[in-house]
Parts: sequence; C-alpha cells; structure tokens
Amino acid sequence: MIDKNVRFSFGKNWQSFLNNALTPERIEVAADSLRNLFEENCFEGKTFLDVGCGSGLFSLAARKLGAKVHSFDVDPLCVACANELKERYFPNDEGWRIEKGDVLDVDYLKSLGRFDIVYSFGVLHHTGSMWQALENVVPLVAKGGRLFISIYNNQGFASFFWAALKKFYNRSSRPLKWLIVLSMGGYFEFRWAVARLIRYRYPFTLKYWPQKKKYRGMSVWHDLVDWVGGFPFEVAKPEEIFEFYRKREFELVKLKTCAGGIGCNEYVFVRRQSEHK
Repeated sequence: MIDKNVRFSFGKNWQSFLNNALTPERIEVAADSLRNLFEENCFEGKTFLDVGCGSGLFSLAARKLGAKVHSFDVDPLCVACANELKERYFPNDEGWRIEKGDVLDVDYLKSLGRFDIVYSFGVLHHTGSMWQALENVVPLVAKGGRLFISIYNNQGFASFFWAALKKFYNRSSRPLKWLIVLSMGGYFEFRWAVARLIRYRYPFTLKYWPQKKKYRGMSVWHDLVDWVGGFPFEVAKPEEIFEFYRKREFELVKLKTCAGGIGCNEYVFVRRQSEHK
C-alpha cells in the first residue's frame, strides 16, 4: 500500500492542463501522434482502450480519428477531465465511454472485453505494482491487436535518486513544491545548454519549450510537474519489457528509447493471431 502522503495527484495536474494549456492545435497534434504511432490515418471501425486516461486528450484524439473509445482511470479527477472533454467535443456520444477503474482490479478488467488498440502512456509505472499492471493489460488486447505502453527507463542509481526526490516533493509544502519544479526545470535546461554547446551550437535557447507541444500536443510545464511529482514510480530496461511480452505471445513492432537517459521508452506490440497455452 502506497502512503497517500507521497502519492501524486495526477488529476489536479491534468485539470490545470485542460484549463490553462489545451488548445485546438494541441488536440490536432495529439491526433497526429496517434496516426504516426500506429501508422493509420483513420481508426474507423477500431476499438480503442485508454488505460489511465489522465487528461483524456488521447481518448479525444482517438475518437476524432473514428475509433470507438473506452477510457478509464483510477483517479476521479482524471475521470472528470475526460468527461469534460467529452462534454465539450462529443456530448451524448455513445461511441465514447468513460468510467472510474483500476488497472490492478482484475475483476473490473474482465468486464471490458478485448480491444483492437490498448493505449497506456506513462501510466503502468505509477500504479505501485508495475509488473502486475503490465500483466493485467495482456487479456485486453484482441488477437492481432496492438498494445502501446511507455515505461520509465531504468537508470540504475539515478532512478533511486528520482524516486527519493518524488517522495520529498509530495511531502513538501506548496511553496517548496514550486521551488523544486523550477529548480528541476533549470537543471534540465542547463543540461540541454551544455549538450548544445558541445555540438558548437548557441547554448541559451528556450526553443525546446514551444516545440514540446509538437510532440503529442503536451505542455512542458505540466509534463515537468508530472515528472517531478509522479509517484509511485517504477522503472524497467527495454530488454525486460521486450522479454516480458515476448513470453506472452506479443511481437515488438516499434520501439523508441530515451537513449539510456531520463524519460520513457515507448513500445508498440502486436498480439499474435495464434496464442499458445
């Protein structure tokens, strides 16, 4: 059981994102990210399960692409975010269902059936039981269906440091939380400046910040808060994830790593048509 004093409120962060950062441009970028990820321009006739829907942005994007969408999250505030987006863009739509649910609740998952696409970005490593969550999504993928997950990279000792920082952040007062986030933002910007300088480029630029929305339509600030505060926190090496799903009759068809550094490795698996018991 995770101490509630160190558990991060993802829902509050995503409510802030919807209220302060979401734009039509970001929604279109999110849709483009799904098109590129699954190499399809249209999801018409497909079923899409958003495991840990967070802000609801990618459920919205999948629905706009034509998929029949089911979204769930364990955080009631995240469920509220998804419902708000549905009310804005797809009111009274029977093709998008949203509910509170836990990826660690096997009985709940059994009620969902199987889906053509199961999507879970940056969620399963925040459950407090990552390997069980990775196991639990297996039956949700239809034969020939695709599973997308992103999991924090195992950096060895550095990962222990980040876990300790996240616990400290969640126990801190609000002013101290702001200071921690700003300090981490400065730290990351300094690292990028040094990297640019090594490549003989002008080191001081904030070009990265507006460019962030070009990747998945997200917000640098809200992603930074999510990174600093996101706890529970677990990590895995790419080969561990690959081997885990290979044994469960999944084939890796796309992989994007963070080159051994900070962040998530992203995987697209296809469930084989023939399943051996």
